[in-house]
Amino acid sequence: MSALTIAHVLSSFGMGGQERMALELATWQKKRGHRVLAVSLAAGSEGTLGELFRAAGIPAHNVPKHAGVDASLPVRLATLIGGEAVDVVHTHNPHAMIYGAPAAGLARAKSVHTKHGMNPDQTRRLWLRRTAATLVDAYVAVTPHLAKVAVERAECDPSRIHVVPNGIDVGRFKPDAEARSRVRAELGVPQSSWLVGTVGRLAPEKDQALLIRAMAPLLDERRQLLVVGDGPEREALERARSETWRSEFVHLAGARADVAPYMAAMDAFVLSSRTEGLPLVLLEAMATGVPVVSTAVGGIPDLIEPEVNGLLVPPEDEHELLRQLVVLAHQPTAGLRLGQAGREAVQRRYSLALMAERYEGIYEQVTGRKQAEPRAAAASAGA
Repeated sequence: MSALTIAHVLSSFGMGGQERMALELATWQKKRGHRVLAVSLAAGSEGTLGELFRAAGIPAHNVPKHAGVDASLPVRLATLIGGEAVDVVHTHNPHAMIYGAPAAGLARAKSVHTKHGMNPDQTRRLWLRRTAATLVDAYVAVTPHLAKVAVERAECDPSRIHVVPNGIDVGRFKPDAEARSRVRAELGVPQSSWLVGTVGRLAPEKDQALLIRAMAPLLDERRQLLVVGDGPEREALERARSETWRSEFVHLAGARADVAPYMAAMDAFVLSSRTEGLPLVLLEAMATGVPVVSTAVGGIPDLIEPEVNGLLVPPEDEHELLRQLVVLAHQPTAGLRLGQAGREAVQRRYSLALMAERYEGIYEQVTGRKQAEPRAAAASAGA
């Protein structure tokens, strides 16, 4: 049997967590012998992810959505899918499913959708999502909590729901003394300082301003803060930094193509989001062995067991976040224990290989085709 042709459909090629997950999964699938392509539905500039797909040997296409509800988009998308003889259309986020699921049906391809977050839509958009979900062959949630939400909101037929946790390349994210020293020298942070960090798009839902406010009472030469990322909240975070009494100890490093060295430079990682699914960045921090403090939103409580492999705080609770940071600052042994437990949890349950094999099993189920031949092809290629 020949390898599958898989199309990953995304709302855009902007760089976010679900887009990075799609890139990692597509790259793994290509190495396993499948033929893979990526499709963006965004109009305007492409975004950085298109170049990364192509660098991985994965063709990247753009089928732009017109303004409003675009009735022509499923037809145009189906033309590409049919022309490429796609077997499985894998959509990521509701926008991609609304147009990608009917396009897959028109092209007689199978459809798999991944729910990455809460997606608190109402009225017409929720109706569109529910309608599109009736066309998918498998509906995947990245945590049990998100699967429960999908059922409670009648987002899809419960018989089609699967849970596949996100996974990362655990070989890339690990403790690294050389990277720690190099990044701290680059930032001007003393090697002995306690460095709290976060990584992510600077957007309102990520609420990095909460972290800056919570860290403000602790800031000095010995305790500093690093924020890696860029986005529409950059100016607001610059203002929040300037309002702290020791702003020179808050480092806004901007976006970085490779965040692994910056993770390795941290002594604690904080995710202050108001909403999430199962964020890759949290898995990456845990795999690096850094103790994590996160808001208890979305699927994160499915990942973090409080006081065992991390710490949880309520969203938008500045005082509780500060309290947990004080605990970590004054109990380094406890931080090391949490970091090691977090790394072990990711290695055991959240690897890229495990995630990709689970998706391969779903593809096999919906297509009725065994996947032995792609594995053999990958082995012969030295993958």
